[in-house]
Amino acid sequence: MADKSNTQEKIIESATVLFLEKGFHRTSVRDIASRAKINISLMNYYFRSKEILFETIIDLLIGGAVSSLKEILDSDLDLNEKIRQYINKYIDLLISNPLLVSFVLAILNHSPDKISKLKVTDSLYNTEKFANQLDEENSKGNIRKVDPEQFYLNMLSLIAFPFAVKHVINEKNNFSNEAFNDFIIKRKDIIYNTLISSIKP
Repeated sequence: MADKSNTQEKIIESATVLFLEKGFHRTSVRDIASRAKINISLMNYYFRSKEILFETIIDLLIGGAVSSLKEILDSDLDLNEKIRQYINKYIDLLISNPLLVSFVLAILNHSPDKISKLKVTDSLYNTEKFANQLDEENSKGNIRKVDPEQFYLNMLSLIAFPFAVKHVINEKNNFSNEAFNDFIIKRKDIIYNTLISSIKP
């Protein structure tokens, strides 16, 4: 049983690295098997296709944890608390899944069709309820008029971009991974205050 688990882990780790480096379409089953140091038959035994392997990796990197982001956006929380919880949850998720942003960006660059076809990625994006809430708060005079799509992209960018340039931040500041995480955690309040200030009436 341990051998099976170890082999699956080696395949997933090897495929993740190759998908990051080359993209989905440019990575062959033979490439993955070679990097994992197994034969193709064994590779096919554990994962019947490259597509199934890719979806397994996405589920591991994004998975159930990300659905909680959508739950926050679709909740009945007041707007300020919803924004705060969303920022905190998303940053915690990215800290615990450091490859997520790099992996998604790499796939978007090399094989954008693979991401757009996955239902799990819907949880990473805006929801109709959140957009309607922004419009309702504006109609009540609580916030200024904002384009919900633009606001959501601002929120997502402020959260995700530092992870996309993590190497640059670490090198410039001589950060360890732990120091980077501390730096990012401090950004929770900065991002929240920036977003709330941007929609004050």
